[in-house]
Order: sequence, then C-alpha cells, then structure tokens
Amino acid sequence: MVLIWTTGVYSQTATVFGRVLDENSQPLPNVNITANDTGGVTDSNGNYLLVIIAETKVELSFTHLGHEAIILEDLILTTNETFEFNPVMKTNLTQIAGVEVTPTGSKKLEGITTIDPVIARKIPGANSGVENVLKLLPGVSFNNELSTQYNVRGGNFDENLVYVNGIEVYRPFLVRSAQQEGLSFINSDMISSLDFSSGGFQAKYGDKLSSVLDITYKIPTAFGLKLNADLLGASTTIESASKNKRFSAISGIRYRNNGLLVNSQQTEGNYNPVFVDVQNYMSFQFSDKFRLGFLGTYAVNDYNNEPQSRQTNFGTLNDPRALVIFYQGKEKSSYESGIAALKGDFLVSEKTKLNLTTSIYHTQEEEFSDIIAAYELGEVDSNLNNESFGEATNSRGVGSQYNRARNQLDALLFAISHGGIHKNNGSTINWGVKYTFEDIRDQLRESEFIDSAGFFIRPFQPAFQNNQPEEPFTGDLVAYDQVQATNFVKTHRFSGHVQFAKQTKLGKHDVYYNLGIRTQLWSANAVGFERSKQSILSPRAQFSIKPYWEKDIVFRAAIGSYQQPPFYRELRDNTGAINPEVKAQKSVHYVLGSEYSFNLWNRPFTLIGEAYYKDMSQINTYTIEDVRVRYAANNDATAYAYGFDFRLTGAFVPGAQSWVSLGYLETKENSNQRGYLSRPTDQRLKFGVLFQDYIPTIPNLKLYLNLIYNTGVPGGSPNYVDPYDFQNRLRDYKRADMGISYIFADRKSQFPEGHWLHRFKEFNVGFEIFNMFNNQNSITNTWVRDVDTQRQFAVPNFLTGRILNLKFGLRF
Repeated sequence: MVLIWTTGVYSQTATVFGRVLDENSQPLPNVNITANDTGGVTDSNGNYLLVIIAETKVELSFTHLGHEAIILEDLILTTNETFEFNPVMKTNLTQIAGVEVTPTGSKKLEGITTIDPVIARKIPGANSGVENVLKLLPGVSFNNELSTQYNVRGGNFDENLVYVNGIEVYRPFLVRSAQQEGLSFINSDMISSLDFSSGGFQAKYGDKLSSVLDITYKIPTAFGLKLNADLLGASTTIESASKNKRFSAISGIRYRNNGLLVNSQQTEGNYNPVFVDVQNYMSFQFSDKFRLGFLGTYAVNDYNNEPQSRQTNFGTLNDPRALVIFYQGKEKSSYESGIAALKGDFLVSEKTKLNLTTSIYHTQEEEFSDIIAAYELGEVDSNLNNESFGEATNSRGVGSQYNRARNQLDALLFAISHGGIHKNNGSTINWGVKYTFEDIRDQLRESEFIDSAGFFIRPFQPAFQNNQPEEPFTGDLVAYDQVQATNFVKTHRFSGHVQFAKQTKLGKHDVYYNLGIRTQLWSANAVGFERSKQSILSPRAQFSIKPYWEKDIVFRAAIGSYQQPPFYRELRDNTGAINPEVKAQKSVHYVLGSEYSFNLWNRPFTLIGEAYYKDMSQINTYTIEDVRVRYAANNDATAYAYGFDFRLTGAFVPGAQSWVSLGYLETKENSNQRGYLSRPTDQRLKFGVLFQDYIPTIPNLKLYLNLIYNTGVPGGSPNYVDPYDFQNRLRDYKRADMGISYIFADRKSQFPEGHWLHRFKEFNVGFEIFNMFNNQNSITNTWVRDVDTQRQFAVPNFLTGRILNLKFGLRF
C-alpha cells in the first residue's frame, strides 16, 4: 500500500509520484521525502505518491541514510497536474557516532538475504531466473540444471516455502524428471523484491523445515512493454496504470521449449517439451486506506518424449565399456495448474495495517508412458584404425526392459487467511490466522518388466526364488516392480502465529529481537481410513546486535522449532498406499552468524558467515530419483544437519555486484536405531561464484558468469537395495555458464528525440554459453549386469552438454 499521506487538503493541488532507486536499479524503501510543509516516505518497493500545492514553488527533497540527498528546486505544477519523477540515489557512506552505516543496513538485523531482482533477470543459466541465483548462495544446493528445485541445508524440495505477494505457491505433484519441468512458477520480469532465508526464519512464515523465499510482484506506475526472446523461448511483460495511479496491472506470458537442452543429452529421440505460462497481478487503490490485489496464473507443461537410441561410454582407459540402448514407445506427460487469489489491505491508521487473503489452487496432472528398451553391454573398440572405433563390441550382457505408467492426479487447495501488523515506537506486533483445505484424488498405475539374457526377472520375494537360467522356472510372469493405488485424501489445516519484534538500544549498541510462536491443528481423512488429527506448537526467536564499534559489524543468533505436518506426498509410501497416521517432522534450528561491511579498493564489500545445527526427529525417510521424492510414510528416524556458510559480496568491479560463496554441510539419519548414514541430500562441499564485469572503454558490453562446484550426493544405487547395505555417491557436479550482452539502451542511457534508440527504455542483444567446459555431470545411474561375472556396473545418466544460446531483450 502507498505509505505517503499528506498533512492537509487543498482545493488546488497537484500530484508527484514515482519510484526511488539506488545505483544498482534496486528500489529504496523508507526514503524521506519533503515538499515544503508536506512529506512522507517510500514504501517497500521504493514507490511514493505525494500531493502538493499547485501554482506555487515547491522544493522537493529526497534523503536516505547512506545516500546523497537529491533536491529538486523551484518545482511549479498546475492544478490537477501529475508529475512523474524517478530519482536514482548515489551511495554516500557516512559516519554517525563512529559507526559506519551502509545503505543496505535495513536488512542486516533481521537476518534475511535480499537479492536484486535485476540479477535474477540477467544471470545466464539453463533455467535462468530466481532459482538460478539462489543456487549460487551458500547452503543452497542442486545437481540438475534442468530443474528449478533446490535443497537448503540438507532439506529436500518439499521443505521450502515459496510466497508471491503473501500467497503460498506449489510445484507439480507427479513430476519425476527435470526434463518435465520447464518453467519456474516465478516470473522474474514481474518481481520488485526478493527475500530469502535459509534457516532460523520468523514465526510469520509457515510450517516447513528448511527455507523461505518471499517474492513481491511490482505495482506499476506507468505503461511499459518488455519483450525477451532466445533459442529456448520467448516472453512478454506488460505494465499499465491509470492516470490517477489508483489502478495498476502487470501481466506476463512465457513460452519455453527445452528441445535445445534435451537434445544435447546422450539419448537421441524426438522431444517436444513445451511449457506455457500466463500470470497477472492487478492492484486497485479504492481509497487512501484500502487496496485490493488480484493474482491469477495459468500454466501448462506438455512433455512428449519418443526416445530412439543411446550410447554411453564409461569405465577406465584400460577397460573401456559401452552401454547401447534401443528404444520403442513414447512418453506423454501433462501438468496443468492455475491459481486465483484476492488480497485486501486495509490501513486502519499509520500504525496498524490489516489484510485478508483468499486463494484457490487447482492442478490436473497426467503421466502416460510405454517405453521398451533393449540394451547391450560391451567393450569399446579403442583402435583408431578400425571402422568400428568408439562402438560397442564383444557383448557381455543383453536384456530388455518395459516401463508402463498410467498416473493421474487432481488436486484442489483452498486457503483463507487474515493477518495484521501494528507498529509503535520501534516495536512491531505481527499476527495471523489461516485455514487450508486440500482435496487430492490420485491414481497410480506403474509397472516395470525386466528380461535379461533370455530369462524373465521376477521380484526378490520368496515366492519367486529360482535358479535361472541354469534351471527353468514356471512361476507366473509378474512385474519386477509395480505400484497400483487409488487414493482420495482430504485434509483440513488451522494455523496461526503471533510475534513481537523490537529495535532498541542496549547502551550505545543497536539491538533487534523477535519472539514468536506458531501453532497448527490439522486432520487427514482418506478413503478406507479413519480421520487422524495432530496439533503442533513452534516457538521461534531471533536476536541481533550491532555493536558501537568503529567497524560496521552485526552479530545474529536464532533458535526455533520448525515442524512440517505431512502434505499428500508425505502420506504416500513407495507402494502408493496412504498412511494417515504420519506425524509432523520436527527440526530445531540453532543459527549463529555475523555480517561485516567494509571498504576494499575504495568500494563497499560485505562478508557474511553463519554456522548452523539442525536437530531433527520423527523424520519421514525418503529417496530421490532425478527430482522425484518417494517417502516411506513413516516417522521412524532421527537426523541431524550441521554446516558453515560464507559469502563475500560487493563491487569486485566498480558498479557491478558479484559474490563468492562457500558452504560445508553434513547431514545423516538413523532409521530404526540401525545407525547413522548419509541422507540423500548430504552434499558436503559447495562453491559458487556470481561475477559481473564490463569493458571499461566499452561499458555497455557486459559479461555475466556463474560457476558452481558441488561434491556428489548419495544416489544412483541399484534399485531396491537397502542403503544400510550399499551406498553410492554420484560424481561431483561442476558447471560454468557465461553470458555476454551489449546494452544499446537502459535507464542510464538517454537518447534525444529522433534517435532510433529514443523509443527504447531498454534494448540489449547477446549470447550465452551453457556448460562452458562441457563437463559430464550425472543425475542418476543405470545399473546393468555382466552375464559372465555377474558384476553390476553403474552407467551414469549424463545431463546437458555445452550449448550456445542467442538472446535479445526490448523494453518500451
């Protein structure tokens, strides 16, 4: 809501509005604005609106701690005139009582990472966007560039909260392969602010175990049209606002085809992965006290795959081997979802604000596939003089596999919530209540048949024990693995929170603390089962202190209980059966951190470090294959996670933000008191670099680079092997993506009328190189057996190779 209120009402007035930005084009909140005897401040998105006296000279000034003041003198507007002014405030470090105050200090005490949305729009990646930048932060890991999912400090994909304008959003339920994803829910071109917390977050956020991503979409103040296109797809964003600025709308349409990426993998075939997404956010200011916002989205992921053949060479120089596979059949998957949400904000007074939000989410998902794969395991011809060089020879294993799936899911989620915030003398009280209803209808039909060396392989069950091929076996032909289940599940959730925050002084030191508590009562009802109920209580606390030192440093600590009542996927075991008795997983977070701001090479830098420990109980164990999480639907394990995160961020190059991050993690679980072993997300070492640069003599020629190194996670083990008997780690993940673009026009480049670039607010062209060093990263292993030795070989399933992408962007 607009936070600017005038001190008087005049018969002859004019309006000044706009948005205040810093040198990096990031919105500046809480900028003090004065116009003679009238004044106000910018909101969290940097927007302001001020009513001034018309036909009179006015001195308009903008001041903000850590920035140079901007003064617009002798401004004279006519009656009812509207004047747009969008100042850019330059950094100006100041000394107050011997403590250096930096412009980014507003977020330090709360312990939340704020990322410039411009970075999310520019940094290259196979799946560019918000998640692409998050994966460069310490504590955030991934090992699949085609996926928008991420793990945070040992948690899995389902343990992350994502909000857009205060509305919780969800990802598809059935998706099992990153190739099927395509688009992130979040449209980067619509973002005005991006906040992220990797642990120890406040009680106002929901009941998940790992992290919070809080996104705010723009409230436009003028018309704008943006077009982006590359070899992977295209997008357009339209911004509009009424003349009196009370109504505004921003809409985005995105199209993406991942054929360029998928075709770089080793499996050859006919792919048609098409993804379409439409989003709209509208805001209407009914009065000075009431604003209504509407968020609507519709997305279709249509994935068609008709594989034909594959050859993967592996092994060693002395013993090279090859796996050759020929396919028949095809796969068709469709994920169709939509969200409609209304949010009303009511400003009771300058100190109190209330809101009411209602939302509905609907998804229909289908997975239909019939894939027959015939494989041959052999040696690789390494003789350069042979015509068969590089091909498989001397077969050591042959077989076939038939996979069939007929999975359908329909889910409807409804939520209504009320929240409020009251501020007074540096204290803030935040409260909220929410009701959520979930109706899930799911049908699973999956089967896998395996034939090896001419005989049929049955499940490892007593009824099917045999001595094939030495002795014939006449038992029934049944699937090696199959899942058949039909589930109808309904859940009701009542949750609430209250928290108290205060920023004060302890002697001469700045102190901030936040005390809060969450509660949730939930019940699940599945066909064939009685209703089960559970209630949870989660207290949380954060404390920060900025000592009265010459050095600009902040110390933070957080402790809290984080409990995750099961969602539908967590109630379903690996056979597809529902266990409504599954309880909430529990985690206690202990976080210690510091943030040190300093000058290096006469430029501002910040070093952020955190140490954390998670004590987890009632853990629902799971496995991960590609991006599919399959739970055991139990609470029979305890677990822990601990680690250290460091990030150095600043202007390595003048005027361009970059950072280097380093993280260490260890997470293990103990199931049924069998001892501790690594969890599927035990990614020990993480190193990431985000770097921006330009040529000093050609400043409009920009370079964007991201580098990732992750050590391998447990995974790729043979199917149905007890992890206590066998654990295998995937190879380390190494990747570098680079983008180079030329900026013909942007906010800093103004061209006179008549120039061909005058009509463009932004215009850039460039190219990207994904996986610049062509590293062979793998996501899973295919296990094949040597007939002679009965040894099993792990054949890596490689991800995307080196790819060139061309792109351009326009903004009017």
